[in-house]
Amino acid sequence: MSVMPEEIVEEAAETALDGPWVCLVWDDPVNLMSYVVFVFKQYFGYSQEKAEALMLAVHNEGKAVVSAGGRDEMERDATAMHSYGLWATVHNDGANT
Repeated sequence: MSVMPEEIVEEAAETALDGPWVCLVWDDPVNLMSYVVFVFKQYFGYSQEKAEALMLAVHNEGKAVVSAGGRDEMERDATAMHSYGLWATVHNDGANT
């Protein structure tokens, strides 16, 4: 049994879409640190400690990976972050974030 080139291309495309995606939250000059902690706890269900650690990463490093998973999930998370007023983007984890 041989694999046709079209099948390899289709499989690679599906893998790229389902691959490791991340939702990044970016630092902004608007939201209070306590509010960002609240959002991470409220939406993601993170503990106080994890939410604070992520908030500090956002504040000190300019961004933080707040979730990882499939592309659709990460787009949903980024949209949720936007609804809370946070700046968020979705990136393929294999790309330079």
